[in-house]
Amino acid sequence: MSPSPDSSPVFALPDSRMAKAQTALIHADELRFAELATVIAERLRELTSRRDAALRAPAGPGQAALDRDQEVRRLDAEMRRLRRFAPEMCLGRMVPADAPDAPVYIGRMGLTAPDGRRLLIDWRSPAAEPFFAATPRRPMGLASRRRYRWSDGRVVDYWDEVLAGDGSEDLAPDEDSALLAALVRSRSSRMQEVLTTIQADQDAIIRASSAGALVVDGGPGTGKTVVALHRAAYLLYADPRLGEGRGGVLVIGPHRPYLAYIGDVLPSLGEDGVSTCTVGDLVPGLPDVPAEADEEVARLKARVAMVEAIEPAVQLYEEPPTESLVVETPWADLLLRPADWAEAFASADPQRPHNDARDEVWEAVLAILVDGRPEMEVSVEELVRVLRRDAGLAEAFDRAWPLIDPYDLVGDLWEVPAYLRRCAPWLTADEVRSLQRAEPRAWTASDRPLLDAARRRLGDPHAARRRRRHGAALAAEREERTRVIDDLIAADDSEMLVMSMLRGDDLRSVLDDEAPLEDQREPLDGPFAHLIVDEAQELSDAEWQMVLSRCPSRSVTIVGDRAQSRRGFTESWEERLRRVGIETIEQASLTVNYRTPAEVMEEAAPVIRRVLPDANVPISVRSSGLPVLHGHPDDLEHLLDDWLAAHAEGTACVIGGTAVDLRDPSRVRHLSPTLAKGLEFDLVVLLDPDSFGDGIEGAVDRYVAMTRATQRLVILHSR
Repeated sequence: MSPSPDSSPVFALPDSRMAKAQTALIHADELRFAELATVIAERLRELTSRRDAALRAPAGPGQAALDRDQEVRRLDAEMRRLRRFAPEMCLGRMVPADAPDAPVYIGRMGLTAPDGRRLLIDWRSPAAEPFFAATPRRPMGLASRRRYRWSDGRVVDYWDEVLAGDGSEDLAPDEDSALLAALVRSRSSRMQEVLTTIQADQDAIIRASSAGALVVDGGPGTGKTVVALHRAAYLLYADPRLGEGRGGVLVIGPHRPYLAYIGDVLPSLGEDGVSTCTVGDLVPGLPDVPAEADEEVARLKARVAMVEAIEPAVQLYEEPPTESLVVETPWADLLLRPADWAEAFASADPQRPHNDARDEVWEAVLAILVDGRPEMEVSVEELVRVLRRDAGLAEAFDRAWPLIDPYDLVGDLWEVPAYLRRCAPWLTADEVRSLQRAEPRAWTASDRPLLDAARRRLGDPHAARRRRRHGAALAAEREERTRVIDDLIAADDSEMLVMSMLRGDDLRSVLDDEAPLEDQREPLDGPFAHLIVDEAQELSDAEWQMVLSRCPSRSVTIVGDRAQSRRGFTESWEERLRRVGIETIEQASLTVNYRTPAEVMEEAAPVIRRVLPDANVPISVRSSGLPVLHGHPDDLEHLLDDWLAAHAEGTACVIGGTAVDLRDPSRVRHLSPTLAKGLEFDLVVLLDPDSFGDGIEGAVDRYVAMTRATQRLVILHSR
C-alpha cells in the first residue's frame, strides 16, 4: 500500500509462488488493501490541512501558544507514523471460526473507515492477541491465520495456517512457514522487527504485566532481545502507567554495536521516544573506560556495600561546625553558635542532593542570624542584603557546606586510606591498600557505580553554581530596575503622576517575568517508568544499584541467560535480584532456538556444558544442512572471498584475533567475543578460539561467539 492509491497490484508473488496468486485466494485481501490505501491517503490530506491551519493561526499568548505548538507536534507525529507504516501497514489476517466470511486484519496501527468500520486492529490491542497466541491445540476461536511478507510496498509471499476445523478452500498450500522463511533470510547490519513471526510463547511475554520485575531467561537464539523490544512498544501502548509524561521506557544494552544493531526496531514499531543506552552511558563522560585489571579490586567494587560507602563519605561534609562565628555588620555583631549551625544543617531536605541543598542551608543560616539580631535600626531586607555580601560569612559557609564534585569525592576514597577506612569500615587493611592507586582519577568500568551514586547523592556542583549566578544576576537586575523606577517617579512632575503606576502590582508582575534557568539534568538520570535490561546476567550487584536508581517503581524487564555470564552465575535469578533490592519477581523461559542451526548447536552445547553442566541450552527448530567447518587461520582470506562471491546478501563476522583483512567491511565485521554478544550473522568465523581464555570466562566467550551464526560456522585453529 502506498499513501496515495494507485492501480499497481499489491500482490507481486514470484513465479515459484504462482499457486498462491489465484483470485479466490487473494481477492478479498486486494479489496481490503485498496480500501486501506484510500483511507490512509485521505487521512494524510486531512492531517496536512489541519497542520497548515494550525501553523497559519496566530500563536497567541502564553498557554495558547504552547497548546498550538503541541497540536502541531501531535499532527506531525501522526503523519510520520502513517507515512512510515503505509507501504506495509497490514501484518496479516485471522479468520474467526464462527464468522469465516468476516476476516479480521491486523496492522502496525489501528485504522478505521469513515463509516466506522474497523479496517485494521492494532497489533497491541487485546483483540489482536489470537493472531500471535493461537495454536492448533489452542485456536482461541480462529479457523485460520494468514501472515504477509512485504517488500517495497508489495506482498511478495504469504503463509496460511489452519488452526481449527478441516481448513478452507481459501487457503494456499505451504511448504514452509512464515517463521522458517524469516529465519533463513540473509541478515543485515540492522535487526528487523518480526511482528509477523512472533510465536505464542514470545507473545505471552510481550503482553505480560509491567508490575514488578519480569525475568526473560533463554539461551542463544531464543528471541529474547526481539521479545524485549516488542514488549517496550506494547507496554507504551497498553499500560497507562508508562505513557507520555510518566517517565517512559529506557532500554539498556551491553555495548554500542548492540545499540546500533537494534536501532531501527522500535521506530519501526511506531515508538520514536524510547531511550537506549549502555550501562557505561549512565555515567556522563565514562562510556569507554577500561575494565578493572585487578580481579580482587573489581570484586570489591562490585559489592553493594562499596556503593553504600558514598553516603558516609558525603555525611562527613555535612557535619556542622563546632565553633561559634562572629559576623560583623555596620549596626551590631551577630553570633552564629554551633547549635545554630546544627539547626541550619538540619533544615536541609534529606531527599535533596548535597549540592542542591546548599542554597536551602544558606537561607537557613541567614534566617537564624536575622532572627537572633539585637535591637537594630535597620530593616530585615537591608540586613539580609549585607549578610549575603559578607565575605567572612560566605567563606565560613563554603567551608562548612562546600560544593563537592562527585569525581573528586570518589577519587579521594582511592587516594586517602583513612577516608576510605572511615567510609567503608568493613574493609580489611589489605583491601584498603589494594583499592588505593597513584592516579585516583584513572577510572575503570568498576568505578561507574560509585561515581553514579556520588553524582546522585551530591548533585551537579556546576548546576549549583549556575543557580547562584543566575539568582545573583536576577537580584542585581531587580535592584537596578527598582532604582530606575525610583528615579523616574522622582522626576515625574506631571499632574497625573503617571510614573507612579510603575509600582503597581500588575506592571511589576510583568517586569518580573524572568526566564527560568534552563534544566541541566542528564536525560539518562530518569526517573523512568520501566526499564528493559538486556544481557542482564553480566551486571554486578553494584551496577544493579546504578540501573535501579533510574526506576523507583522497580518495573523492569530483565533479559538474560545465566549460561552466558562471563563472571559465572551459579545462583538463581531470584536470589540475585532479591539481593540487589527487587522483591516482586516473575520468570518466563524461552527454550526454542529460532536463530542457530542444529549443526552449530551440536558443536556449541558441549563447550558450555563442560563448565556449566546445567546450562539452559535451547533446542534448535531447524537445520541449515551446513556442517561446522574447521581449518587454519591461513584459510581466512580465501574463505571470506569465496563466501562474498557466493552470497550477494548477508553479513559475516570474524570473532577473535587481531589484525584482519575484512575484504568488504560493509558486510564483514571483526569483533571480540564480548562485542559480538547480542548480534547475529549469516557466517561466523572463530579465529583461534583457544586464545579466548580458560575457565568459565573463556568457555562462555567461545559459546557466545559460536551461537552468533544463523547459517554457517567456521572455526580456525592455530594448532
